[in-house]
Amino acid sequence: MYNPQLDTFLCVAESGSFNKAAERLFISPPAVIKQINLLEENLELQLFVRTHRGLQLTKAGQSLYQDTKY
Repeated sequence: MYNPQLDTFLCVAESGSFNKAAERLFISPPAVIKQINLLEENLELQLFVRTHRGLQLTKAGQSLYQDTKY
């Protein structure tokens, strides 16, 4: 089953930034943030640690990234 939120997640994880991911996906940064927030809400997991320097994957995020990439 195809889930566009997972594509967005992969792009954010690889770029390390909502803005850079938005540029690559040709959508607005608020749309990227909303998709990630919805994915985290649906999974009941925090996937990213948000800092002023960018984003880092949590352990759950790293696991999801490896599974999604596979």
